[in-house]
Amino acid sequence: MEEIEQDVNTKPLTWKQYLVVASLLFGLFFGAGNLIFPIHLGQLAGANWGMATFGFLVTAVLLPLLAVLAISASHAKGVYDIGKPLGKIFALSFMVLIHLTLGPLFATPRTASISFSVGLQPVLPKSVAKPALLVFSAIFFILAFIISYQQSTILDSIGRILNPLFLLLLFSVFLLAAFSPMGAAKQQNVTAAYQTAPFFNGFLEGYNTMDALAGLAFGYTIVSAVRQLGKTSAKSNAEVTARAGVIATGAIGVIYVGLIWLGATTLNHFKVSAEGGTVFNQIVTYYLGNFGHALLATLVTLTCLTTAVGLIAAFAQDFHRSFNKISYHGWLTIMTFVSFITANFGLDTIISWSTPMLMFLYPIAMVLIILSISGSLFDRDPIVYFWGIALTFIPAILDMIASFPPVVSKQPWALQLKSFQMRFLPFADIGMDWVFPAIVGLAIGFAIHFYHAAKNK
Repeated sequence: MEEIEQDVNTKPLTWKQYLVVASLLFGLFFGAGNLIFPIHLGQLAGANWGMATFGFLVTAVLLPLLAVLAISASHAKGVYDIGKPLGKIFALSFMVLIHLTLGPLFATPRTASISFSVGLQPVLPKSVAKPALLVFSAIFFILAFIISYQQSTILDSIGRILNPLFLLLLFSVFLLAAFSPMGAAKQQNVTAAYQTAPFFNGFLEGYNTMDALAGLAFGYTIVSAVRQLGKTSAKSNAEVTARAGVIATGAIGVIYVGLIWLGATTLNHFKVSAEGGTVFNQIVTYYLGNFGHALLATLVTLTCLTTAVGLIAAFAQDFHRSFNKISYHGWLTIMTFVSFITANFGLDTIISWSTPMLMFLYPIAMVLIILSISGSLFDRDPIVYFWGIALTFIPAILDMIASFPPVVSKQPWALQLKSFQMRFLPFADIGMDWVFPAIVGLAIGFAIHFYHAAKNK
């Protein structure tokens, strides 16, 4: 039996307190990087942008909120505790993979590459793009390292000014686009993948935000903030988090809908881009000219720098706790240097290599989130966790291999695995082949748990 906790503060929270929690959630989930994927989705989906939006909102808005609720409901202090019912080795491995994904391999270097692709790259000749990225990313990560090393709060203060300015610029573009759209979204061309399965492709595109993983990795920050307001019991903590989450994720959802629609309207003027950073710059320049581009470049760079500092510091703190033979500053140095190296592969390459990791991690994360929220129904029995994750793991591995760039996915052995996947796993053609095995695994786990429970009565 779980210990029943009582709230320190039994009074209802005020709207101001809810807004404080909501702003924390908004800051956790929304950054400059979250702009490029919905815009790109709009370009890909064209006339089918509506159904694609629904899919995107599930994984980019609803799932991150559920991830934070999973932390609250399971009394977890981080992603390690979420995986702990499956043993320390699994929990540590899952934590490391998530932090590497959010850290030096993908999300953190992406902060520099997005800043560069939106700000400097559009005004530079192609011949100098690579050396310019090298110099830009070096300066970017040196600044991030210095601020993180000194654990300075200067960017927190700047962020309070930056975020409203950034949102003001964004809604100015929305208003201009609403009164003078580049084209009718419902009349635009639809790329092949979005002609037949716009919802599921939007669902998969939502993985790129990495917000569900961020919710697991950093959700304890939100849960702790709610506890500081006196809501210390698991039930009321989850209720406050959920209500504040509706406010925060509702705002993010509105922004995503606007961005996806905006991306779809651009197709009369611009070609479908390889990533959303380029087209976002094109949109702002179209409506606001060179001044708009300069303002956007400045705000995106500073906002991405704020995000990078947060990610670098969180990575160093968590890894120092788990692997304390290396100091916080040692992990900080490793994290910053590897992020700098990765950033210089460019945004397109980072996205193409992050996709396989997300195709592997997201199904496992979704099952763990469901189990963490519903854990009181089965006493968090490890056998339910084992079967649910074991059968999810297999298609997740196959999806990861199939989504690698051609240097891996077109190898004979990879093609044979894909053939097996398409032949025997339902919904493999839309990247949802993990769903049926996960349901079967959970059903087996629940059956075993309740059989043992009935037998032991």
